[in-house]
Amino acid sequence: MNPPAASSAANSGAASALLDDLVEAFPGESVSVGELIDRLDSRAHGVLLLVLALPMCIPNIPGISTIFGVLMMAPALQLVLGSHRLWIPKRMRDWRVDCEALRKTLRVATPPLKRIEYLIKPRWSVLTRFPTTILIGLQTALMAFILILPIPFANWPPGMTVAMTALALLQRDGILMLLTIPAALASVLSVYVGARVSVAVLNNAMEWLQTLLN
Repeated sequence: MNPPAASSAANSGAASALLDDLVEAFPGESVSVGELIDRLDSRAHGVLLLVLALPMCIPNIPGISTIFGVLMMAPALQLVLGSHRLWIPKRMRDWRVDCEALRKTLRVATPPLKRIEYLIKPRWSVLTRFPTTILIGLQTALMAFILILPIPFANWPPGMTVAMTALALLQRDGILMLLTIPAALASVLSVYVGARVSVAVLNNAMEWLQTLLN
């Protein structure tokens, strides 16, 4: 059974209220993914996507995008299936997240969210419900896959796309959901650019090394 505070936050109309609750919810050094999902309860799909996406929108620890991308796959695939409650394997539930890093990310991300939150409201809500969520889930799974790839400069666009998707789901905002489509296209473009940059850097490094050895 969830704590009363969790229920209060879960029923709040504002996504920022949910994030404020999470900042204070876990005072320890780390929290398991399972505890985090249980805290979020029935809004776990949207809030978990938002929590996982926000660190991708600011400078973060190298490699964290791969972990968060894998975690995003669970809510993304369950959106495809039309599941109302989030389920993930026990092994993933046991993964632990550093609480201080989580709190720092949420404290940085919440103020900007509060400033734009008044623009996000229920409208065209049919675009945030099943069966439309099939397409939403597939798009989110693609963004998660991009985050898993070790491509430089490619984290921010898919992170923003998933954050927009999460807010649209939480607030039942179909217009915002439509705006995730061009954002997703920009994310795919970022993969192409990032891959080209990586290949160019690698080729230059190999040429320099070959010249040095010769």
